[in-house]
Amino acid sequence: MKCFRYSLLSDGPSDRMLMPALDWLLQRHSRHSFVGEWAELRRLPRPPRTLGERIQMCLELYPCELLFVHRDAESASRVDRVEEISQALALVDAPPAIHVVPVRMQEAWLLFNESAIREAADNPNGQERLVLPGLSFLEGVLDPKEVLRDLLRVASGHSGRRLKNFDAHARTYRLAQILTDYLPLLQVPAFKELDEDVRKTIKENGWA
Repeated sequence: MKCFRYSLLSDGPSDRMLMPALDWLLQRHSRHSFVGEWAELRRLPRPPRTLGERIQMCLELYPCELLFVHRDAESASRVDRVEEISQALALVDAPPAIHVVPVRMQEAWLLFNESAIREAADNPNGQERLVLPGLSFLEGVLDPKEVLRDLLRVASGHSGRRLKNFDAHARTYRLAQILTDYLPLLQVPAFKELDEDVRKTIKENGWA
């Protein structure tokens, strides 16, 4: 068994929460191990601006055998985002690369496990009613980040000052660390496509 490196170039710092899901996908399709790094480019004296420049800088500072490039679809279509990433990758000498394009925001991929949300909110035995969107509706949630934060606040069971001081942002990070099984997300089209891209890339490079 070999160990490979992968790098994740993402839209923003919170998107490093994708890494547990990427680890899960790699473990699902490969017998080899992968060690991931999130590319932190914001603190450079002159941060690259275009996606092509960011990919080039990522590869220089975070050399890897496999590159994940993330862009939230948000107001664009998933097809447009994939094309945008492909065009940027064509400008550089990149290793095998996989597009990571959740519809809307990556937080939608954290909205499927009620018990994990309760645990992340530090209230695993709470009885507060949580209404999670069904898997078939995840890609239609307009603001998954705020929906998730509201669920975490409700799950906490807090009120008043304790609720005001509740750090939903930090709990979102914790939720990403708690989740260990992303199998239900294979019912979500964008995640299913990511799963298939990982499978193909692993196979094409002899890493299965």
